[in-house]
Amino acid sequence: MHENFFHKIKVYYEDTDAGGVVFYANYLKFLERARTEALFSTGFSNKKIQDKFNSLIVVKSCNIEYKKSAHLEDELTIRSFVKSITKTSFSMNQIISKEKDIIVEAQVHLVFINKEGKPVKIPEEIYSKFKPYFCDSIKI
Repeated sequence: MHENFFHKIKVYYEDTDAGGVVFYANYLKFLERARTEALFSTGFSNKKIQDKFNSLIVVKSCNIEYKKSAHLEDELTIRSFVKSITKTSFSMNQIISKEKDIIVEAQVHLVFINKEGKPVKIPEEIYSKFKPYFCDSIKI
């Protein structure tokens, strides 16, 4: 059985353009916040990974599809789960929705690297924490 990680956010004035619509680049910030909170939920943080494993998690690529607009004061839910994993990287699917409407779908490829920027093996301790979030399909 897979688990989804859910993170809720509210759209603030600073997230929108003059028309009260969320500026497209801010969805990337929302996705990053949800990934960070998902990491916290496993007992890790970016700082802990840096300190304990001398590693960083970086975005290698991001494919994002904007389906609808979010607006000022909307309450959004970001659902995240691990789609696939290799020795050094993993792909995460993330969906931003407002109630039942999907606003954004994104596939983010993340890589563990050392301080020199070279890919490194995902530590077993972290890998095992990610395992419950593996999923092979999107279910609404």
